[in-house]
Amino acid sequence: MFAFAFVTHERRICEKPCGGNAIMAFQTNKAHVLFFLSLLLMFSISSSTTTLSVSTKDKEQELDRILGLPGQPPVTFSQFSGYVTVNEHHGRALFYWFTEATTSPHNKPLVLWLNGGPGCSSVAYGASEEIGPFRLNKSASSLYLNKYAWNREANILFLESPAGVGFSYTNTSSDLKNSGDKRTAQDALIFLLRWMSRFPQYKYREFYIAGESYAGHYVPQLAKKINDYNKQNPHILNLKGFIVGNAVTDNYYDGVGTVTYWWSHSMISDQSYKSILKYCNFTEDKTSKKCDDVVSYAVNHEFGNIDQYSIYTPTCTTSHNASRHIRFKSSILHRISGYDPCTEDYAEKYYNRPEVQKAMHANVTNIPYKWTACSDVLIKHWKDSEVSILPIYKELIAAGLRIWVFSGDTDSVVPVTATRFSLNHLNLTIKTRWYPWYSGPQVGGWTEVYDGLTFATVRGAGHEVPLFQPKRAYTLFRSFLAGKHLPKS
Repeated sequence: MFAFAFVTHERRICEKPCGGNAIMAFQTNKAHVLFFLSLLLMFSISSSTTTLSVSTKDKEQELDRILGLPGQPPVTFSQFSGYVTVNEHHGRALFYWFTEATTSPHNKPLVLWLNGGPGCSSVAYGASEEIGPFRLNKSASSLYLNKYAWNREANILFLESPAGVGFSYTNTSSDLKNSGDKRTAQDALIFLLRWMSRFPQYKYREFYIAGESYAGHYVPQLAKKINDYNKQNPHILNLKGFIVGNAVTDNYYDGVGTVTYWWSHSMISDQSYKSILKYCNFTEDKTSKKCDDVVSYAVNHEFGNIDQYSIYTPTCTTSHNASRHIRFKSSILHRISGYDPCTEDYAEKYYNRPEVQKAMHANVTNIPYKWTACSDVLIKHWKDSEVSILPIYKELIAAGLRIWVFSGDTDSVVPVTATRFSLNHLNLTIKTRWYPWYSGPQVGGWTEVYDGLTFATVRGAGHEVPLFQPKRAYTLFRSFLAGKHLPKS
């Protein structure tokens, strides 16, 4: 299936909880934690096997507890990070970072966040510069609080998926060259079930999935996996719905919608627009040379030096990764970038620091490569990618899940026109007609509510909506969790 693949050079941010010097010193030695927990267990008065089991799970959680990140400000909420093995035979293990809600975590829902790529890190993007509790300073040596962190409203679980992304790893090298949609969804389901075993207090908790970009595949596909699993098993994963932004959805409509966005936003000429529509067959697996040529001309000679993920904001001029190019591929392989492309450089400095990895219980197997925001190997060798996610939408709408799709309107990679073209072909009944929604006194965007799905734009936001418009994204998230329409005033 035909699509555009934008290749940029990545960079990112970070996060982690706090404590005094004594706590920091204590956290550096897990043996102390184990010894302390052992003493507690020795003196506990428990005769039932159930209590022993709970104590064991408490112990496993404590091993993953983050007691403080280098350069992190004080916080009151708990954080955990570590590995969950999803395939023992191949040695595949996925890395997670979990931030509990800032208040009353036991009463708030659980939200899984996924970034796309395919092959890009949810720690680098979602956690570190979008919805996580911290941001990374330019020096890459300290963190500061995110005023609009989503863990103000929910317990947020960030997953680096699939194996080969970020700190997630596999002991079978061939796994890196045959990853795809199906295995990613299956491994994510196994991860969640095993993570729930480690954190049993979140079993049966109200649960949602969120993400962006190529997670437009990951999120609905995982939701379908969970929905199918729940038909024959106890609803440990109490999935209520999902929300995705600037989401890769349908090869044909995404392709036509992307070119239309370029033309309607004066990024390409009339001639290039007509030529692309004439020579590019958006339904074919492989593009013709004529199609490649006309697209390459438009991108290389008409775009100019812009950030394709946020067409009205400045580009990074100091990074060694400042030069960009676009690649035309036969499958959807969208890469993501941030408001300041340089922020990915900061993240790669921070997360490669040994003291940061030690604090996060990361890279415990000494992965033979540096942590990066995105994996070029996975992107180049992605094996299976569904042509269209629309059939999954129809199935999950029928299942009664709460489904929201949002779109930052200054993104030219997976633009608002692509999303609207795709959703229009679901032929849903309109329940609430198109109207402007507000974040404070300003229009936050526009929205339309359908029977089974809500669509919303976020005004002035690029590809990573919570990075460009954090307050508006926060309003959007709160409304989604509450199951309410976006505010009309």
